[in-house]
Amino acid sequence: MGFQTEFNSVCKFKSEQELYELLEYGKGKMVKSGFRVYPTGQKVIAYTPNNEAIAIVRILASIAEINFQGEEVTQVEMELVRKLNDEEARVQTALAYEMFFGERS
Repeated sequence: MGFQTEFNSVCKFKSEQELYELLEYGKGKMVKSGFRVYPTGQKVIAYTPNNEAIAIVRILASIAEINFQGEEVTQVEMELVRKLNDEEARVQTALAYEMFFGERS
């Protein structure tokens, strides 16, 4: 059992619903499997489930726990700082593929 550290510029959503709530209401949360450490208080780039940069968010809280099913999970609460414009999104997406996600298929 250990913590996995998230690189401090990546906040990738796996759920379209969680992303929708963040963009619609300005605040949201996502649940990730495993114990992870997110940079609470920092601004990070948020990515869609399709690995496309979409917004800048501020991490409000990162809570790692074992749920009732005995699984290690981390809940991350965040607030929307602003959506990226088309050019910013294109550049951040290209950089993310080079640095984090690997080659595009």
